[in-house]
Amino acid sequence: KYVSVNSGSKLNLRSGASTSASIIGSLTNGTAVTVQSDSNGWAKVTVNGKTGYVSSQFLTGETNTAPSKPSAETPEKTETKYVSVNAGSTLNLRNSASSSASIIGSLTNGTAVTVQSNSNGWSKVTVNGKTGYVSSQFLTGKTNTAPSKPSAETPEKTETKYVSVNAGSTLNLRNSASSSASIIGSLTNGTAVTVQSDSNGWSKVTVNGKTGYVSSQYLTAGKESTESTPQTKYIKVASVSGVSMYTKPSTKASVIVKVAAGVPVIVYSEENGWAKINAYGEEGYVESKFLSDAKESEIEADHDKDIVENLRYVDVNPGSSLNMRSTASTNGTIVSKLSRGTIVKVLSEKNGWAKVTANGKEGYVSTQFLTSEIKAPEGQQKETVYSQYGFTIDEFVDIQMKVNPQTDTKYNTYIREDALSVKSNVGTVIGNSWNVRGGAGTNFWTVGQVSKGTQLNILSSVKGSDGYTWYQVDFKKAWVNASPEDVKYYVDPNNFAEDPIKALQFVNLATSTKVQEKEVNDQILSGKGILSGKASAFIQAGESLGVNEMYLISHALLETGNGRSTLANGVKVNGKTVYNMYGIGAFDGDAVAKGAQFAYNAGWFTPEQAIIGGAKYISNGYIHANQNTLYKMRWNPDGADKTGTATHQYATDIGWADKQIYQLHNLYSLVNSYNLVFDIPVFKSK
Repeated sequence: KYVSVNSGSKLNLRSGASTSASIIGSLTNGTAVTVQSDSNGWAKVTVNGKTGYVSSQFLTGETNTAPSKPSAETPEKTETKYVSVNAGSTLNLRNSASSSASIIGSLTNGTAVTVQSNSNGWSKVTVNGKTGYVSSQFLTGKTNTAPSKPSAETPEKTETKYVSVNAGSTLNLRNSASSSASIIGSLTNGTAVTVQSDSNGWSKVTVNGKTGYVSSQYLTAGKESTESTPQTKYIKVASVSGVSMYTKPSTKASVIVKVAAGVPVIVYSEENGWAKINAYGEEGYVESKFLSDAKESEIEADHDKDIVENLRYVDVNPGSSLNMRSTASTNGTIVSKLSRGTIVKVLSEKNGWAKVTANGKEGYVSTQFLTSEIKAPEGQQKETVYSQYGFTIDEFVDIQMKVNPQTDTKYNTYIREDALSVKSNVGTVIGNSWNVRGGAGTNFWTVGQVSKGTQLNILSSVKGSDGYTWYQVDFKKAWVNASPEDVKYYVDPNNFAEDPIKALQFVNLATSTKVQEKEVNDQILSGKGILSGKASAFIQAGESLGVNEMYLISHALLETGNGRSTLANGVKVNGKTVYNMYGIGAFDGDAVAKGAQFAYNAGWFTPEQAIIGGAKYISNGYIHANQNTLYKMRWNPDGADKTGTATHQYATDIGWADKQIYQLHNLYSLVNSYNLVFDIPVFKSK
């Protein structure tokens, strides 16, 4: 992309994704940068051999060099159109022609815009001195007369409120009033927001120049005070043992506890280089230099509340383990022992204990042994190779879209008016088959199909650019065709290669890790249903076939639901019980029957035969057939490079490779010494 700033201005290149991060360079207008990733309004970029962060809003997909003749995208004659959205709604103005692009403004119904060009369902427009992109379906050639009274969404007087969430949590800022809407920002406890309107449990707010929606229940009218309102900050690493919290603001005072790196703490006040905090349920003092506003370990939680949960890592001495107990007490029975580096999901924290899930088990651990920063095991060695391909990422996405890759993501879905017979906000499908699309127009991708007689709840309606009315409907289907934007996210290696966990999808799996049978049975397979005690079968498969045992175990745990799936526990076929531990042949539609028939044909009549035989199938069919990484098993870029088609892919789920790696990482943490070889795909530049 290219830097887009006013003449005479420069864009700061910073060491971190924050305006408080140090400036490591200044970029002039039109400078080309390579974008590695984009998150929360910041882009990680490489320019002139230097990597840093810049504000995404000052990047554009078009070079800003002055053209010698009018741009081909700018028509000789511009056109004035008007925003056409439902009452109380706004139209997002984005910085590029994509629904995943950053929002740079919101346009109300009837707003006049100057259309510069139209392409693929998007219009490049100028409004109020700002140029961006909007969905063409929400523009009309007719002006909308101004309402006689103010819109119900726009109160005469705005109100300042403050984010109120638990310590360590953040509140999601979304692009529309729905828990399934895209997240455009995360707000920490105490953040001041300007409330524009409230409706159905959602508040439309403006914060830091960005407008979006938050759940109203996490806002409070209380006045913010830096002295009386606690803030949430995070411990920066000082030593392996953590940061000392003292009884008084002095290094000569008694130490209450060592606070681990990445732990969220409540800060009551700061003065003279010291902060009064609450950590692990205790109050004390730490040096302010060990506090940070940045959080690096939180991901969006998959639950109804619109806040996020933590992923953390076990931080104990090498060779030691952390006890996961049945209750928040050292008197609780030990549920599991977690080795150094194990990923845990933190469900809640209280009085120095965290309720967590890890490796399919749930229990309590001491929070002082958790950290938000992963540390590579001392015995880990790594090297990286690169595989070059003759197509661009966008071309690869086009190839994948032709075979309808699947996702369990919930999209806003639309169907054309002539597909339905409507009565009382319920539409009944007429005709044999209709496409349900990801937007109000045939230019949007097909999310799925509905047959005659299917009933759909109608949520809203909008006039499409094709002149038809399109109904937004509740399309209740667990797995649907993924959007091009979501497919691109998962096929782009730059979104994962720098992440110490997610990069595991690029690890070469064609090597044995020489794990110990007792260790695997005791620490990994214990309590895992039919897989319990089966370590020897995985080890035999790995050593004889030249396959990474950790991958085989991780794959089996995922596909069998920790050893509890129907296929794993035996299915009768022609009077014989068969087993399938990797979901091989269990194609979408009738997975159990198809997977069982595959196992019968393969002769997998014992769990061990299914483990070893399935591993041989994976080895011959994928790992030793130039699909030796999780990424290549899912997407097969080599096959696409040769045939121009999406061929021989292990799964249809776009997130399959990503879902494998957390368990895989936890298994690696049990191994004392190993070598990782990363194979990173590189696609042709545009």
